[in-house]
Amino acid sequence: MADSPQNLPTQSSAPPAQTGGGAPAGAGLGFSQISGAILPYLRSDIIFALAIIGIILFMLVPIPTFMLDLGLAISIMLSVMILMTVLFIQKPLEFSTFPTILLVATSLRLGLNVASTRLILSEGHTGNQAAGAIIGAFGDFIISGNYIVGVIVFAILVIVNFVVITKGSGRIAEVAARFTLDAMPGKQMAIDADLSAGLITEDEAKTRRSELEQESTFYGAMDGAAKFVRGDAIAGLLITFINVIGGIIIGSATQGLTLAEAAETYTLLTIGDGLVSQIPALVVSVASGLLVSKAGVVGSADRALLDQFSAYPRALAMSSGLMAALAIMPGIPVMPFLTLALITGAIAYFSFQKQEEIEVQKQALQASPQGDGTMAPGMPGMGGAQAPPAEEPISKALAMDTIRLELGYGLLPLVQGDEGNKLTDQIKGLRRQLAEDMGYVLPAVRIQDNLQLEANTYIVSIKEIEAGRGDVRPHKLMCMDPSGAAISLPGESTTEPTFGLPAMWVDQQYSEEAHFKGYTVVDAPTVITTHITEMIKDNMPDLLNYAETQKLLDELPSDYQKLVADVIPGMINVGGLQRVLQNLLSERVSVRDLPAILEGIAEAAAFTKNVSSITEHVRTRLARQICDANAGPNNILTLVTLSPDWEHNFQSALMGDGEEKQLAMPPTQLQDFINAVRERYDELSAMGEIPVMLTSPAIRPYVRSVVERFRPQTVVMSQNEIHPKARIKTLGQV
Repeated sequence: MADSPQNLPTQSSAPPAQTGGGAPAGAGLGFSQISGAILPYLRSDIIFALAIIGIILFMLVPIPTFMLDLGLAISIMLSVMILMTVLFIQKPLEFSTFPTILLVATSLRLGLNVASTRLILSEGHTGNQAAGAIIGAFGDFIISGNYIVGVIVFAILVIVNFVVITKGSGRIAEVAARFTLDAMPGKQMAIDADLSAGLITEDEAKTRRSELEQESTFYGAMDGAAKFVRGDAIAGLLITFINVIGGIIIGSATQGLTLAEAAETYTLLTIGDGLVSQIPALVVSVASGLLVSKAGVVGSADRALLDQFSAYPRALAMSSGLMAALAIMPGIPVMPFLTLALITGAIAYFSFQKQEEIEVQKQALQASPQGDGTMAPGMPGMGGAQAPPAEEPISKALAMDTIRLELGYGLLPLVQGDEGNKLTDQIKGLRRQLAEDMGYVLPAVRIQDNLQLEANTYIVSIKEIEAGRGDVRPHKLMCMDPSGAAISLPGESTTEPTFGLPAMWVDQQYSEEAHFKGYTVVDAPTVITTHITEMIKDNMPDLLNYAETQKLLDELPSDYQKLVADVIPGMINVGGLQRVLQNLLSERVSVRDLPAILEGIAEAAAFTKNVSSITEHVRTRLARQICDANAGPNNILTLVTLSPDWEHNFQSALMGDGEEKQLAMPPTQLQDFINAVRERYDELSAMGEIPVMLTSPAIRPYVRSVVERFRPQTVVMSQNEIHPKARIKTLGQV
């Protein structure tokens, strides 16, 4: 099983198990928790800060040789741990502190270079141990005391590090940073689309956005971090050259050495110092090349750094083994490497213990007990074969998006970024508004990009059938004159996509002037949201399915559940209720007052089972609501009545008995009615009036079925739907 920190909790609510010696068997996986168990009086943040200060002091203050040996040993151990961790991680964000570690490791090596240079130049004449045991050991053991061999080996290491690894890593980091930034808009849009579709929650969307930001930041940091590696290689080469030249001059001029003795002594020490610095630099460069395509920064540097190291006990164990092997090598000082090997080995041991404990707990949770007390076959711990991954069910291929918004690539900024008035925020507001105004819970709106569309084009689809489309300009404002006159502002002429009104796209700098002239000014997200709203209202009867109807019943407060039980299914089933609600929504009558609708159904069901007749009776129960929804200024309901002649014509045209009546009006007579309605409403529209057509209850559904063919926005009400307290004003008759 991969050592992934996501699967390993940092603390447990249960007390840690005790070993035979009384020590906790895994005091948490985090490095800070383990160090807290080992050194309870020290804080990792203080230690980290002191370590940084110590690195700076290496460059300023002379240090003794034993401290230089310890620092060089830490530098070697740190480079090995970095490489091992990079090899074992599964995701790049698991080692998001790599740029910080790279800076610390580079600063440590440079500080040690300065300290060793000071010792070499000041004490080099005393022998090979002038700059500490480690540098002397590298000079004696690795290059066998032959400074010519050392120069060649050092030159090869510098060439490999500087020309090959560092240059390649820097190029990869640069390209990766560019591609990551280019891919961010699409990834952000996918997150917003999943959120709008209801596939993820707000918290999950915030987490994914945070990870995306961390990834892009990491790529940019790695692009800069590659310069550290390259600069470190150049600095090592220059320091070595300066040490050799300076040592020869100092040895021959001030220490009484011959030119040959000075060249041999100082070159041997300098090459040993260079190898001690370049070998860790080479290891870190390799690790940088392995990690350069991985991204993310999480948490503070010290805690995230230490926790991520300790999350992979195998890396710590291998680092401990390598340190122990170095400690027993001839000429290598034992104590620094052996001490570090014991420390990393202890941390690895505690981490392994904690991982085993967590794995046992996970297996116990995954093993679901059967009725007879046995576990299901194939569960962890049973030795059964793992079940093959199930194929994706064919039902997923049949699933349809109820409402889908497709955007051209030029409209991606409308759903990205943190600026206000985003399209996704407006759609969330639309869902709430529809719930309050119509009593209808809008299904999730799926937003996706469509590269086949033109840049500024969008399409609204209802059940994957195109219901409307339009063109908008993301960074401009749409101006419309309520009177229909031409817009006297510079811009691009267009047609408002929802109602087909003449409009113009203008720059945002003309916003105040447009408002001053009385124009209606809206931005691109509002244009799209308005279009979606009208498309939804036009198709609400089709969107209200059986499941949504049942959900409305289930969400009624408990006080009304007895009413639901009395009406459904005794008086009408859920399907019948669905058709009644669809009839109401088709005329944009709100179904929010569902208890009143159920009461009206209960009354009507006593004398009819016809859905249309039940709907008409329910409308009378909603008279106050219908009158209020259609009232104009001063809460006055303006009416146009149907003349007695047309009332008689419609009554005479009804054929059939009882609930089987149908309208059978001659086509010429229907055309006359249509012309009369158009003429009358055109006259009233010129006066700024949009009245309701009033008819008798018996013919209202049939009049509405005719009027909706050519004037769907016209409201047709019956005399029974006029509330007694409604203020009415009659403007004439048809």
